[in-house]
Parts: sequence; structure tokens; C-alpha cells
Amino acid sequence: MHGPDAVIPAIPQPKVTNPVPDLERIVSDIAEEMRARPDRGEVATYIPELARADPNAFGIAVIAADGQVAVGGDADVPFSIQSVSKVFTLTLALGKIGNLLWKRVGREPSGSPFNSIVQLEAEHGIPRNPFINAGAIAVTDVILSGHQPREALGEILRFMHFLAEDSSIGIDEAVAASEQRTGFRNRALANYMKSFDVLENPVDYTLGVYFHHCAIAMSCRQLAMAARFLAHGGRNPSTGFSVVSAERARRINAIMLTCGHYDGSGEFAYRVGLPGKSGVGGGILAIAPGKASIAVWSPGLDASGNSHLGRIALEALTQRLGWSVFG
Repeated sequence: MHGPDAVIPAIPQPKVTNPVPDLERIVSDIAEEMRARPDRGEVATYIPELARADPNAFGIAVIAADGQVAVGGDADVPFSIQSVSKVFTLTLALGKIGNLLWKRVGREPSGSPFNSIVQLEAEHGIPRNPFINAGAIAVTDVILSGHQPREALGEILRFMHFLAEDSSIGIDEAVAASEQRTGFRNRALANYMKSFDVLENPVDYTLGVYFHHCAIAMSCRQLAMAARFLAHGGRNPSTGFSVVSAERARRINAIMLTCGHYDGSGEFAYRVGLPGKSGVGGGILAIAPGKASIAVWSPGLDASGNSHLGRIALEALTQRLGWSVFG
């Protein structure tokens, strides 16, 4: 795996030789349709800083296999990616300890809210999957081991810079501070896991890194750039560098498909038909294997904590382009 410290030579972007027909028009049309919709969901308020998001915002970015980039709406406005960061921390943790990770976290859908403690208690402190909060905290603990919190967070950020080829990506410190002030349920989850020795590091250290990586701010364009390796067999298509093996990329995508949207994962798979990961900041990352990486953002959420318009926009995109993994 080429880690976040790898030096990437300046390689020109490939020329678009066989662009996806009508991609720019389709993405532009969807952006306009979403802007006009009155049903926008509810902005998250349990993290006070997220309540400040503009409910009228909508962005979409699609980066196709041939290098074609199509964007619409607020595609270049940074937002707090929240749980979308868990895709990248999972990738890092697997790079560190491989399949040993699965002794500390499962791979099954939860069918429960993202911050549920009931399931964690029933399963003896082992989180159901790496995308619910408890599972992502356990993954963060793996990345932290052997480091100070600041070093671990720096590693995560460098990895994001490496993947997106953009060193401007940073952390929204106001969101991170807001999460730390109000993260009582996450503290309960972490302390419960600590009691079963699932966490190796001090709870406050692990949670500090967790709150900060959830507060990474990225635009749709940056997020779609960062996820290209998952759409192309683990490789960055513009540089040819391997980020993970093709097998690992497939397995990360599989977990995204079954677990990426909490207790709304089945509905997302049914309607969109792509691996995806949502965040309560309103972002959704989606992968069309072999075809494109996609990011959408609309702060209003549905009852499961997933972007309401984001899911609708992705459903429209996959229907118009025939990109569902189910054919």
C-alpha cells in the first residue's frame, strides 16, 4: 500500500478519450432538479455546529473512469464529511493490521441507529461493523496505537491529501470542538468497549482523534477525487499508484453497500444500487465500480440520518446512467 507519506510525482491528468455520454448534462440537470425540490429533510442539530449548515445547499461531483469530471450546484463548497471519513480510516486501519482488525469489529449490518449502545452490550463490546460510531471508534483506536493523538490525526490528514491530490484539505475546528462538547453517547460507547479491552488506548485520546477526523471538511469534488481508488480496483487512475489491493477495494465496497447508511442501508441499496457511505453533515460518497466515484451533499437528513436529497439525486443518477451494481 502506498501510504500517506508517499511522494507523488507530478503526472498530467489523462486525456478524456471516451467520455460518458451526456454526463455533464445529466449531472447539471440533477443539480437543478434538487435545488427546486421543497422536501429537503432536517439539518442535524445534535452537533450544534452542524445546525448552522444552509438547508438549501446542494452539490454533486462525478469523476468518471476516463478522467471526465462533471459537477453541479455547490460542488466546491467544503462541508463536514462526518462519518464519510470512516471509509478512509477503515482503509488505513486495514493497511496497518490487515484482517486482525476483524477480531475487534464485525462486518454485519447493524439495523440500529448509528450511536446505539444496546447492540454493543448484547455483543460483548464488539461493534457490529466499522461504520457505526462504536465500530469507527474501534478503527480509530487501531490507527492511534503507537502514536500520540496529534500524530495519528496527521497521518489521517496526509492520507486524505494523498488520495485527493490536494493538500488544502483540513479540519473544521469549530465542528470538532462542538462534537467534543456534546459527544456523551460516543464517550459511553468508547468506555463500554474499553471495559472489554476492545480499545487499547486511553478513551480520551481515541475519541479526540475520532472527533477530529469526523470534522474533516471537504467539497464534493475533493471527496470524489479521494475515493477514486475504490472505483478502480484499488488504484489511483490518474497516477497508476496502488492504494490497496483489488481484493481489499472490493471488500471495502461490500461493507459500504451493506453497512454504509446505518439502519437505512437496505433502502439505499434498493433505491441507488451502489456502495455508499453517508455522514450527518449531509454528504454521501458513492462508488460505481469500474465507472466512477461520486459525491453528493445536501445538509437535510432523513429519519435514518442520511442526506434526503443526496439519496434522491444518486437514485436519479444511477437510473439515468444504468450504474447499479445489480444490473
